[in-house]
Amino acid sequence: MSTAGVTLRHSAYAGLVSRIGGLIVDALIAAVLVAVIAKGIPELWKLVAGELPGWVQTVLRYAADFAPLVYFAGAWRLTGETIGGYLFGTVVRRTDGRRIGVIRAVLRAFIGLLFAPVWLLAMVTVLWDERRRSLLDMAFGTVVTYAPRPGTPTPHKP
Repeated sequence: MSTAGVTLRHSAYAGLVSRIGGLIVDALIAAVLVAVIAKGIPELWKLVAGELPGWVQTVLRYAADFAPLVYFAGAWRLTGETIGGYLFGTVVRRTDGRRIGVIRAVLRAFIGLLFAPVWLLAMVTVLWDERRRSLLDMAFGTVVTYAPRPGTPTPHKP
């Protein structure tokens, strides 16, 4: 198994429990983001400034709709880790080890969110794929590995 000329052990790739655990945390964060944008901000606005202008309502509605997409795609593009991924020690990378680009991150997030139940079911391939890739990873040329942390041994073969 090779990533940018570096050979990784099978155990370097994130397993099903870590991936689903991170996804549960991320789903909760995305739900809170949507609730705050769609309901919290308008209520706060009403308390402070009175009735919400129509254009602000429209902007907030769109912002709430796109918040999960921006959360996942932005995190994957910038660091490779969502908050859930960070907590469970996983990182999303291209198969060659580089960070994923903007287009790949947005498409991966969009398809994953659009077909969320399929995203979960498609993780079953993690159980038998050599690099523990889900169907989403296979479709977008990504892998999910355990993130190197200070003080932990590297996941490379000796």
